[in-house]
Amino acid sequence: MSDEHNLIGRLATGDKEAFRELVEAHKKKVYYLAFELVGNQSDAEDVSQDVFLKAFRSFGTFKRDARLGAWLYRITYNTAIDHLRRRGISAETVDEAVLEANLDRVAREAPARATDPARTAESQLLQVRIASALEKVSPQEKAVFLLRHYDDLMLKDIAEVLGLSLGSVKSYLFRAVKKLQRELGAGGAARWEVSHD
Repeated sequence: MSDEHNLIGRLATGDKEAFRELVEAHKKKVYYLAFELVGNQSDAEDVSQDVFLKAFRSFGTFKRDARLGAWLYRITYNTAIDHLRRRGISAETVDEAVLEANLDRVAREAPARATDPARTAESQLLQVRIASALEKVSPQEKAVFLLRHYDDLMLKDIAEVLGLSLGSVKSYLFRAVKKLQRELGAGGAARWEVSHD
């Protein structure tokens, strides 16, 4: 039996240690997806806590043949969208908050010993521009783009995570890539392709 199947079995019995293991194994990915969707650390922490609380309360609805990571991504996506709706955050406010948060994050994550400061600065600026451009796409387009290009999920897995058809996922990804290419110029987004895996 795989580790995940073992964990699922323990979770089904209400094993609190198994739930702690679930949180430890997935908390970073849940947080990062929440952060990319809601745009700031405080809200991402709130969303992450809500995700694991919902997961704990609703584990009885988990389908045994599904993957825990995909299930948690779906809860994260839905919780983040609900959070944004409840807050009534305007697109302009999110843009500004995300740009500032991404500037801070890029500064913290900069390599301590950069061998080429000019290249490092250019890379950091591109990361900030990408984060800002992502705020101009719809939440669905953004989620599909992030799951495909940042988490390397296959399109069929993204469809499962978000509860969408494969055709919808392809459409959202295509639109997101086209919008990013417009925002960044074709060169800035050239590495993204609309793959059909």
